Amino acid sequence: MTCLPSDDDIDRFTLAAGFACASTACGLKASGRPDLLMVWSERPCAAAGVFTTNRVEAAPVTLDRAALAASGGRARGVIANAGCANAVTGARGMEDARRMAALGASAIGAAPGEMLVLSTGVIGVFLDMAKVARGVEALRAPSASRRAGDAARAITTTDTRAKVASAEVALPGGTARIAGFAKGAGMIHPAMATMLAVVTTDAAIEPARLDRALRAAAATSFNRISVDGDMSTNDTALVLASGASGVAVDDAGEAAFTAGLAGVCARLARMIARDGEGATRLVEIRVTGAPDEPTAHRVGDAIARSPLVKTAIHGNDPNWGRILAAAGASGAAIEPGRVRLWFGEGDALALLDGGLPAAFDAARASALLREDPAVIRLDLGLGDGAATVWTCDLSAEYVRVNADYTT
Repeated sequence: MTCLPSDDDIDRFTLAAGFACASTACGLKASGRPDLLMVWSERPCAAAGVFTTNRVEAAPVTLDRAALAASGGRARGVIANAGCANAVTGARGMEDARRMAALGASAIGAAPGEMLVLSTGVIGVFLDMAKVARGVEALRAPSASRRAGDAARAITTTDTRAKVASAEVALPGGTARIAGFAKGAGMIHPAMATMLAVVTTDAAIEPARLDRALRAAAATSFNRISVDGDMSTNDTALVLASGASGVAVDDAGEAAFTAGLAGVCARLARMIARDGEGATRLVEIRVTGAPDEPTAHRVGDAIARSPLVKTAIHGNDPNWGRILAAAGASGAAIEPGRVRLWFGEGDALALLDGGLPAAFDAARASALLREDPAVIRLDLGLGDGAATVWTCDLSAEYVRVNADYTT
């Protein structure tokens, strides 16, 4: 069963207490669909972010890093656009990002440094700031949508739908809510958090603790997905905490809050992988028996990146040799004679045992690859390290989407 939200799920989605939002169409998307949004709080929030490690980083990434460092992890809101990445745009791009932050901040009565910026779209194109300025004015008008689901839709590009997730977290002082949305379908590969995400919470939490929680959450969610092995210039995940619930996250509650945040982020991450450009199913790769977790992640990541593995899954072809070859090419220390491989979960189908092929029902193996998600389990037989990585199948539609992306 697909993990993507239905239109009703998206329409019912709400942000955490203490936050408002607005979205509109300002003309950056050629389709004329909504492409500008803001999420904000009436009071300063604790804020944290994780960003792309691509050395070619977009102007909003540079701006947000600096803003969070200068404020000590405080912000009032986020303004985001789709239709233009504002990446590889030099000094003009940085000035446009600053002006975008200032326009958004002015609209809610905040200082420019209190507004963070997200952009997504084509690289190497300048933002049309006249459209952005008119769009910010439209965000303040009664005609702008105030629905969080519409804000989630406004940030999409080649996504087939918005991604939204929320959770209630029981803490020693009461219950806090975490709710966020994300976009991403192509140019998805982790080395931070590959896509754009805005997560809100009504918990009261100090910036350093929030930053620690986000980094831990990203490590097991956004850092565990791959669609095509290409890292974006704009990758950003932001979390803002309004404190509106009055429920504090202290030493006793930090683990529970981090787990709740990781759960929301993992759901968003799986949605991104499932909605990969041209994808027909989610693929879940579970690596166990590694010497440690980083090694398990490295092996799973190599399998998730392999076009041969991903095309075989698309064709329901149980060509397990491709999986083993990708694992062996990961650079991790693997002993082939210890490796075991299964498809499916529960009553899984063994394909490899102790490094040797197992007799298996090819028709059943093919059927297991048709499942959504298709589950691949690889045990290295070397220790207790484990990691789960999510990817998707690779279809001809992916090529079609990306062959004429700008033409």
